[in-house]
Amino acid sequence: MENNDFIDFFSGSEVEVVRVKDLLEQENIPFIVQNDFNSGNLGGFMGGTPSTIRLKVQQSDFEKSKAVIKHLHPF
Repeated sequence: MENNDFIDFFSGSEVEVVRVKDLLEQENIPFIVQNDFNSGNLGGFMGGTPSTIRLKVQQSDFEKSKAVIKHLHPF
């Protein structure tokens, strides 16, 4: 049985995350963007840093996702 829990995959600036999102979308890999700074601001408190956004992929897609971005970010 595949594990479809979302796990941390990549973190970086908004520009970096947009590039990685584009590559994952081209391969039809589902992902979630987690921006703690913006979430905190919307909730009325500070959280996270403005320059770091996390991208999560399903655990079952982790290796495929690494291969998609290996030329951008060494693991």
